[in-house]
Amino acid sequence: MKVVLLGELKGKGGEGDVVDVAQGYAENYLFPKKLAVAATKGNLKQLEERRNNIAKREAVRLADANSMKEALDGKAVTVDAKVGDEGVLFGSVTSAMIADAIKAQLDIEVDRKRVELGKPIKVAGTHPVVISLYRDIRATVNVLVGVTEEAVVEETEVAEEAVEAETTETEAAAE
Repeated sequence: MKVVLLGELKGKGGEGDVVDVAQGYAENYLFPKKLAVAATKGNLKQLEERRNNIAKREAVRLADANSMKEALDGKAVTVDAKVGDEGVLFGSVTSAMIADAIKAQLDIEVDRKRVELGKPIKVAGTHPVVISLYRDIRATVNVLVGVTEEAVVEETEVAEEAVEAETTETEAAAE
């Protein structure tokens, strides 16, 4: 079944594209979510009238994606995580954590769904992460995963308190 896409649809096309999809997919998913309309003569005529506006919006999206790529490409962000012995994390670094770190450190809003993690990050160190900005435009950000100085100071204070408490208990037991 031929349909006209009303917006960007990953793996299918962009706004204004006429694509061939399965009838069930169109009727059960695309039409109810208003992502597409049937490719009838009337809808195709409306599409031709809207082509100029669609081209302008596409140019703006490409320009925005390219400027964001320049701002992100090659930059480094730090994600704080608890690290155990041998550099293994307690848990993993998620795409949401990376998106939040980019927002906080670079002041660039990135949707967590655009962060492409092949597999979860579970080891401390530097990891290149690809961010899909728009269609084929991608930026690579280096994510530094590890313990910050604040966490080290906090862990040191906790350890000192534990030693102090243990010393107090030992002295009390000795008396």
